Amino acid sequence: MPNKTPITVAHGDGIGPEIMAATLRILEAAEAQIAPEVIEVGEKVYLGGNTSGIAAESWASLRRTKVFLKGPITTPQGGGYKSLNVTIRKTLGLFANVRPCVAYAPAVATRHPTMDVVIVRENEEDLYAGIEHRQTDEVFQCLKLITRPGCEKIVRHAFEYARANGRKKVTCMTKDNIMKMTDGLFHKVFDEIKAEYPEIATEHQIIDIGTARLATQPERYDVIVTPNLYGDIISDVAAELTGSVGLAPSANIGEHVAMFEAIHGSAPDIAGQGIANPSGLLLSAVMMLVHIRQSEVATRVHNAWLRTLEDGWVTADLTPSADGRVVGTEAFADAVIARLGQAPRQFKPVHYIDAPQARATPKPLYVPAPPARKRIVGVDVFVHAAGTTADYLAGRLATLTHQPKPAGFVLQMITNRGVKVWPGGFAETFCTDHWRCRFMGTDGSGASREVSHQDIVHLLDNLVSDGLDFIKTEHLCEFDGQPGFALGQGQ
Repeated sequence: MPNKTPITVAHGDGIGPEIMAATLRILEAAEAQIAPEVIEVGEKVYLGGNTSGIAAESWASLRRTKVFLKGPITTPQGGGYKSLNVTIRKTLGLFANVRPCVAYAPAVATRHPTMDVVIVRENEEDLYAGIEHRQTDEVFQCLKLITRPGCEKIVRHAFEYARANGRKKVTCMTKDNIMKMTDGLFHKVFDEIKAEYPEIATEHQIIDIGTARLATQPERYDVIVTPNLYGDIISDVAAELTGSVGLAPSANIGEHVAMFEAIHGSAPDIAGQGIANPSGLLLSAVMMLVHIRQSEVATRVHNAWLRTLEDGWVTADLTPSADGRVVGTEAFADAVIARLGQAPRQFKPVHYIDAPQARATPKPLYVPAPPARKRIVGVDVFVHAAGTTADYLAGRLATLTHQPKPAGFVLQMITNRGVKVWPGGFAETFCTDHWRCRFMGTDGSGASREVSHQDIVHLLDNLVSDGLDFIKTEHLCEFDGQPGFALGQGQ
């Protein structure tokens, strides 16, 4: 008898304990070699005074087993409670969210019976960095952070997933026609890495038309890789297109730890009634079995589940076939167990292979680049000024660049909500109380010059002396001679 693999298990809230019990019972019947360590997370921990929803001893279990099978949880409303999922993903470096979205027609009604799409979503950065500020009476800010290591890790993972699972195409979706630097970096990294996988077809699409095509022609996609926010949205779109979000599994993969969970919520309105569908969590457990290299068990469980659907056994969230029957959580688990060792007759049987064995010297998911030569050539100063005009503000700011300190700046432009309003702004442009004022270093003859931190401090001191309320600055830098900042809209 092989050694059992320790895994950390959290039953969760709402329907979580019911579907977890059913899932573990199926895994035991299938002879999965696992040794669960049960931890408490979620609502009970939150209400016990821990705003993160997870205790220190639970972190110890996760870091020891490195595998987490988690039931859905309830986050209490109000009180400053943080999302447990986001906390776990970021704390343990779970950079990849993988969601297979498969149609199971005719057992599950759908308009897209051949759909079989995997969404690979970046899981740690983008707008989900959660860095937000109120800057003026009228303007709030959320920072979108995209890193080269983050892009390289998720894009490489998507291609490695495609190669390991016999997938033929990877599609990258971004909005780099608008966000040319952040989403542009994601697209650029995709183009760089795809050259290492010549056997896999590739394409790039803008996220808006890509989402529309996913909704109407999902059969044209195989694996989709995309930044965090877009991935969050389209993975739910794709799951809904299959006919039931309740069947959708997910894996959160990191370099050290992996978490497996259904994508649906805790459904407290039906908790304790014995009618919840355990399928999403069970299929997440199948992904876990592949991850821990128990592919034969994964194959046996998934095929038994397919045969159960095929034979018309469904829970109350699905519509039974003419000769099918609606059963509760436990009876559905019994039906899957009864079919272990059987293959589906209408659905295509699955056959998993073990996840690649970790190598002593693994290929890195990203390669740090040598530092670029960085020069500060200007500064954007964001000013809170209500009841004014761009022309008046420009006249006031221009005089500040001619003070004894700082010499060597010129006011290049002012924008409002990203649109250039000076010089040459239009009266029709709506302006709020939040102004970006771009100062560029100049040597006095019109040529650009490098500026220092002290130069910028002097400039800000002049703004303060003139009674202007600056709320934020961004240094304008060149990296190896290339500008590291975007033009204003209309510039």
